Amino acid sequence: MKKIFILTISISMLFASCVSKKQYTALQDQLSDSEQELVTVKTNLQKCMLAKKGSSTRVTALDEQIALLKQQIKSLEQQNKSSLQQVENLTVLSKGASENIKNVISQLSEKDKYINGIRDAMTRKDSINLAVAFHLKRELADGIQDQDIQIDVEKTVVYISLSDKLMFSSGGATVSPKAKDILGKVATVIKNKPDMQVMVEGHTDNVGINTTCMKDNWDLSAKRATAVVRVLQDVYHIAPGRLVAAARSEYVPLESNDTAEGRARNRRTKIIILPKLDQFFDILEQKPE
Repeated sequence: MKKIFILTISISMLFASCVSKKQYTALQDQLSDSEQELVTVKTNLQKCMLAKKGSSTRVTALDEQIALLKQQIKSLEQQNKSSLQQVENLTVLSKGASENIKNVISQLSEKDKYINGIRDAMTRKDSINLAVAFHLKRELADGIQDQDIQIDVEKTVVYISLSDKLMFSSGGATVSPKAKDILGKVATVIKNKPDMQVMVEGHTDNVGINTTCMKDNWDLSAKRATAVVRVLQDVYHIAPGRLVAAARSEYVPLESNDTAEGRARNRRTKIIILPKLDQFFDILEQKPE
């Protein structure tokens, strides 16, 4: 700016003193160069200002990152402190836990002996019941159709299912002669196992009954179960203390009562041979040493 001002004055003075054309041209070139230099300076000044603004923005961003990192460091220090406290607590607990674990292992060892004892008892019962089922099937095999008699073993219990047509007349509770022969074979096997109990269940279909002798299906099923128990006791001399008579009426069907075949299957007498429950409960009540 100062140079331009000086050149301008010089030119004026030259004009005033009637400078030569050559001098005038030289002064004009200097003026042009000075103006170009001014433009360059302004451009550089703007670049510097922009650069300064960008630097300021970067500084601000770096300051924010530094603040965030400081916060993270503080959080990590707190977590580390908490972890150290937990480790200290676990160290204290582990001492007591070690003693507890030793006691638990010792108790489990005694309980294993107790459980194994129960399993051995169950195995013996299962073996006895399988033998009973085998002998029953062998005793009852001659002349009896499969659909009339079914023998099953489930867990520690032997089930003998006798069809209604084999045992009784329709609506009656008198044991047929053929059924007495079958009960005799059952009694032979039962006598060989005096430590087992015998439950006789009476089952009916859902067709109601109401006669002078039978009030309903409960009455019919109870009388049929009692009749079988009496045959086992009076005819085949099974100890009455081993016998149980139970009525189930129509409420434990094997199949739907909507068909004649289903109703026939549901009319049955069930003889259940099972271990004496008081003996089994004695085993369960034994405490491990």
